[in-house]
Amino acid sequence: MKKFNFRKVLDGLTASSPGGSGGGGGGSGAGGGSVHPAGTAGAAGTPREEVQETLTSDYFQICKTVRHGFPYLPTALAFDPVQKILAIGTRTGAIRILGRPGVDCYCQHESGAAVLQLQFLINEGALVSASADDTLHLWNLRQKRPAILHSLKFNRERITYCHLPFQSKWLYVGTERGNTHIVNIESFILSGYVIMWNKAIELIIVFVSLPQLLIGYENGTVVLWDLRSKRADLRAYYDEAIHSVAWHHEGKQFMCSHSDGSLTLWNLKSPNRPFQTTIPHGKIQRDGKKPESCKPILKVEYKTCKNSEPFVIFSGGLSYDKACRRPSLTIMHGKAITVLEMDHPIVDFLTLCETPYPNEFQEPYAVVVLLEKDLIVVDLTQSNFPIFENPYPIDIHESPVTCTEYFADCPPDLIPVLYSVGAKHKKQGYSNKEWPISGGAWNLGAQTYPEIIITGHADGSVKFWDASAITLQMLYKLKTSKVFEKQKLGEGKATAEIVEEDPFAVQMMYWCPESRIFCVAGVSAYVVVYRFSKHEVNTEIASLEVRLQYEVEDIITPEPEIIPQFPDASSQIPSLKSLSGSTNTVACEGMMKDSIPCLSVKTRPVRMPPGYQADLVIQLVWVDGEPPQQITSLAVNSAYGLVAFGNCNGLAVVDFMQKTVLLSMGTLDLYGSSDPYQRQPRSPRKSKQFAAGLTELSDSPVSLELERCKSPTSENRENSFSRSRSSSVSSIDRDSKEAITALYFMESFARKNDSAVSPCLWVGTGLGMVLILSLNLPASDDLRQSEPVMVSPSGTVLTLKGAVLTFACLDCVGTLTHPPYEVWRDPHSADDGEKTRKRKLVMHSPSSSQDMGDHQFAVICSEKQAKVFSLPSQTCLYVHNITETSFLLRADVVTLCNSVCLACFCANGHIMTLSLPSLRPLLDINYLPVTDMRIARTFCFTNEGQALYLSSPTEIQRLTYSQEMCDNLQDMLGDLFTPVETPEAQNRGFLKGLFGGSGQAFDREELFGEATAGKASRSLAQHIPGSGGIEGMRGAAGGVIGDLTRARIALDERGQKLGELDERTASMMASAEAFSKHAHEVRALAPHTQN
Repeated sequence: MKKFNFRKVLDGLTASSPGGSGGGGGGSGAGGGSVHPAGTAGAAGTPREEVQETLTSDYFQICKTVRHGFPYLPTALAFDPVQKILAIGTRTGAIRILGRPGVDCYCQHESGAAVLQLQFLINEGALVSASADDTLHLWNLRQKRPAILHSLKFNRERITYCHLPFQSKWLYVGTERGNTHIVNIESFILSGYVIMWNKAIELIIVFVSLPQLLIGYENGTVVLWDLRSKRADLRAYYDEAIHSVAWHHEGKQFMCSHSDGSLTLWNLKSPNRPFQTTIPHGKIQRDGKKPESCKPILKVEYKTCKNSEPFVIFSGGLSYDKACRRPSLTIMHGKAITVLEMDHPIVDFLTLCETPYPNEFQEPYAVVVLLEKDLIVVDLTQSNFPIFENPYPIDIHESPVTCTEYFADCPPDLIPVLYSVGAKHKKQGYSNKEWPISGGAWNLGAQTYPEIIITGHADGSVKFWDASAITLQMLYKLKTSKVFEKQKLGEGKATAEIVEEDPFAVQMMYWCPESRIFCVAGVSAYVVVYRFSKHEVNTEIASLEVRLQYEVEDIITPEPEIIPQFPDASSQIPSLKSLSGSTNTVACEGMMKDSIPCLSVKTRPVRMPPGYQADLVIQLVWVDGEPPQQITSLAVNSAYGLVAFGNCNGLAVVDFMQKTVLLSMGTLDLYGSSDPYQRQPRSPRKSKQFAAGLTELSDSPVSLELERCKSPTSENRENSFSRSRSSSVSSIDRDSKEAITALYFMESFARKNDSAVSPCLWVGTGLGMVLILSLNLPASDDLRQSEPVMVSPSGTVLTLKGAVLTFACLDCVGTLTHPPYEVWRDPHSADDGEKTRKRKLVMHSPSSSQDMGDHQFAVICSEKQAKVFSLPSQTCLYVHNITETSFLLRADVVTLCNSVCLACFCANGHIMTLSLPSLRPLLDINYLPVTDMRIARTFCFTNEGQALYLSSPTEIQRLTYSQEMCDNLQDMLGDLFTPVETPEAQNRGFLKGLFGGSGQAFDREELFGEATAGKASRSLAQHIPGSGGIEGMRGAAGGVIGDLTRARIALDERGQKLGELDERTASMMASAEAFSKHAHEVRALAPHTQN
């Protein structure tokens, strides 16, 4: 990551746009530049002198904190039965290590090669990974962020399988050619001992029974190899290919799974044919012939119990005539056969046993099943095999995530309240045992403020997550689709013509934690306002329909009582086809669709459980055969009782207390005579291309067309993209469409001559225009339910380059001023007294003792630049051109260390922070190149220096841009390794030594050590020292691999230096010999030359 460079103070000065470049009123004002040019009125200098900024670049640093969710595209699984931690490898080269809740670690191979297999060094705090680039890696887990100690890259053979016996320092590596190599775990150096391919072919499975090795080959051959005599003691052949091999704990029998769905049990005393052959799911033929073949059994595990029949557990093996059946795991216990059907294909499974020793009764108690999109654990101790309730947030992707919001330092009572209503809907039937993956250690650490993450999904669901202290736990799930009628097949195809898929997909969310008002905008052009209640109700859902498309050719005089009152005489408003919400639906058979919404709201009374309950549904309707455009901006204010939303046609403001539409107006009409481009309104249907400037990414300009309510989960949004919109005003000022891209309610100065703040709605557009609407609320809250709210344009127009993204307001000393809000009260409380019904409002107006003349700052950020205006003078104090070659995807004004800054995420991957109000660059790091819409759509900042984005379709990546949090991160992360005594082995009697263990360590060294086996060929594999560093050596001290780590590294370094010296000496000798030969030749020719 590259550190930022400060930009020059006057870098990027721009000429004024037509009508001004950032001024107020008519648009007169100063242009761009990091500091306002000299010569401005004296009043402009006062705020600069009074605001004391405390943030410097020392407060900022970028680092990833934790990754939540299910590992994307899993490929491998491993479990440490003593430490009780689980590791999952993925196709992208990632490793996730899980323990008790809070212990969740993410590692990544630098090469990005898929993880083929994982092997724990049991109870040693280390892990071996085999990757698809034929490299073995040894990870040190005795530190909170694991690091690679050694790597070994095979150059001539492809790795197919690895096996590490318990308490052994020798790793057996099988290759595609059928060879078996042996690696010393301590030094990660290849032994000279090799079992060559000509003894058997295509090795896939290795299990060890020292001094014998059981090797299974894909062609159906099994070999029992004597390691001492270096010959095969036993060869077994079967007609079908082998997929896996499993030992009986006594070492006298083994079981194989085959490609025809059969299981064969072999006895070492009679290896000529299987002792038993079964096809568990094969149909028995009437004529007594062999049962019909089934699908391959990809893996089998054979686990014994002391007091009951053994467990045989396998994946696959179903009959071919049941092609529609889901993937399954079969558990055979005695004569009972149980088939567990899965929702997704099985990647791998592991049986968890009471003992780590392979030569004891295994006593299995659970099965971990890794699916393509899920992780489940089955309880084997109960006859009905229930699953354990999973404590990890692995169901983030239950439906694809379409949007996210992140709230840090929110009211502390929210998390227990949301959890209490969410707990009532939890599923039943889980195992009553504790979650068996319980390793590691974790504590809360110093970070104690509450955090909540909200995810919107393609099926219309919304999930609230407790994200405090870098953990994640689901609190509550809301299904927004429940307010609509279910779509019936063949029902007019009205919705199908508009929405290609996921008609309920959540597109935008707005949450006020203090008032608990929650608002959702859906892909089918609707907005739902929710209120929170602890009581169940049965009521009808109020709904409004808004007509947001208009025609100037068809002038229809609106109803007088709903014409907005515009006190500014200079504002000229064209007549609109409709300014109000429609309560009628017009849809005649065979006629053009008009005034119908995309979805049908339920008209009957609906039971609403405790939690978020729908208060109002607002839908945009079709206009003359044109479907409504998607909503591009959303804002709610609980104190005003208003919700505002916009799209590429215009703006709507709705009073959700009185359930009335206050304003429904085309964007151009909001300007009146203040339009700096003097454009003429025209029909929005004459140009379907959306060129107004949504902050959207796509493959080509035409994909920005929003004539259909397309789901944000569509395929084209996941691909790589290029910028399709020109930010040049001259190229698009002829287009009548101008999207509403940002909305913000706040107490502010609407006009230059205002002497006091008043309720306002700030409106930002895709062309960089900022308009201020005045909100005239009833003087008394008692009249709020009866008197109308008046919305009127103020005439103020400010300009920036690029689509407007965000607004914020600072008071005279530079403190962030929050919009007013209503304190939450239960709308369905049993107490109907006056105190319950009366609203309690919290206002954040600046102190009345301060001079109100020029003591408020408006912060506006677009996708290209940021500006700070002084209000009410509307003087542009500061301008910073953030990017010229790219554009911002997200910008938020956030608090950090009791101060405030502007955080930005750019499409070129840069994360930047700017001071406020001076807009000095504090951080600029090239963090993440945006390669698909998923990152662009889900990236968001929050207070206290935190941010998140969807790193894959199934995972959320959290990061921090706070130096303090980076410094404290080690204390917040969980420990993967905790000191645990290895269980003592049972008295094995005559079987002692059969399966190896510590008693056989000398024999193995004697067999595989350099003194006996010699050195392996240097060209076969290359040893690569890891990046674990001194921390890795300290962490590994005390374990089997730790005793020699320091010495081995020193020897490696010394050996490398000696090797370099040998090569240099040989090179010098060769050069000397060549020189001598050349000298002799010259000397022989010398006499002839003289002649």
